[in-house]
Amino acid sequence: MSSSCKIDEAGRHSKLQLQELEELVNDSYENTTIYKEKTKVFHDNSITQKHFKPGHKVLLYHSHLKLFPKKLTSRWIGLFVVLKVFEHGAVEIQNEETGKIFKVNGYRLKPCYESFNANVLDVIQLDALVN
Repeated sequence: MSSSCKIDEAGRHSKLQLQELEELVNDSYENTTIYKEKTKVFHDNSITQKHFKPGHKVLLYHSHLKLFPKKLTSRWIGLFVVLKVFEHGAVEIQNEETGKIFKVNGYRLKPCYESFNANVLDVIQLDALVN
C-alpha cells in the first residue's frame, strides 16, 4: 500500500469515529430531554392543588424569617380571611386583627382549621383494658 492509501484510510476511519461520537452525543441529548419530561410530569402530578374560596380562614407563610432562622419559631403567621381568588393563583386576603387587605400568591397560604382544640385529652384507663 502506498502512503496516500494509508492516509485516505486513516481519514475515513477518523470520519467514522467522529460520526459515532456525534451519534452518541445526540442519543444522550434525547435521553436527557426524555428524562426531564418524565420528571416534570411526576413533579406536576405530585403537587397538591390548593383551592380557596371567599370566607376561608388561612395562614400566611412568612418568608422573611429565613434570614434569621430560629428553630422553634413558626413561619406561618396570622389568621387571614380570603376575600377574593384571582386567576393564576393570586389571592386577596384580609388580616382579622388589623383589617389590612393585600394580595399574595396562593402557594404562600395554607388552610387554617380553627375547630382543632389541643387542650382536649382522652383519658384511657390501662388497667381496665388488661382485665
